[in-house]
Amino acid sequence: MHKIKILIDDYEIKAELFDTDCAKKIYEALPIESYIREWGDEFYFSIDLSLQLDSTATTRVKIGDIGYWPPGNALAIFFGKTPLSEGEDPVPASEVNIVGRILDDPSILKSLKGAKKIRIERQ
Repeated sequence: MHKIKILIDDYEIKAELFDTDCAKKIYEALPIESYIREWGDEFYFSIDLSLQLDSTATTRVKIGDIGYWPPGNALAIFFGKTPLSEGEDPVPASEVNIVGRILDDPSILKSLKGAKKIRIERQ
């Protein structure tokens, strides 16, 4: 596990990246700064890595999961329902590699909707 911090506006959110090849490549690329896009209660943002789906690829994610979305070369942070959700769990637009999770309460991200920039750093 690799500890990271997510910086949005004046908030610092603790998270971790898992011990997978995809997650390690993301960790090695830190710090990453990007513009946030929103899709329901999901933040996603482009990163300068082009990676493929791996053995963690799924459309079954939980609140607090961090995924890598290959079609957009993007990281996605799930903190609630998305437009494809039928229940309480978020549903990504297509498969994502599960690369990490939020350690703090992910519901704080709901109050940060509308933020423009995100920065992810090693902790």
